[in-house]
Amino acid sequence: MSRDRLYRSESDRMIAGICGGIAEVYDLDPSLVRLVTLLLVLTAGSGLLVYLLGWIIIPTESELE
Repeated sequence: MSRDRLYRSESDRMIAGICGGIAEVYDLDPSLVRLVTLLLVLTAGSGLLVYLLGWIIIPTESELE
């Protein structure tokens, strides 16, 4: 289910569904998006802040319907 808007996935989630939602919207492998996110969190401390802000700001899949 690909959409134009970014959302947090409810079906493909590990923590908040942000990486799963990004992968679905941009037609990417969720594992690749999670790996890039992990690298950003470990190398640049701001990656964790961006993830937490995304968790707060990005709506879930069901909120868009």
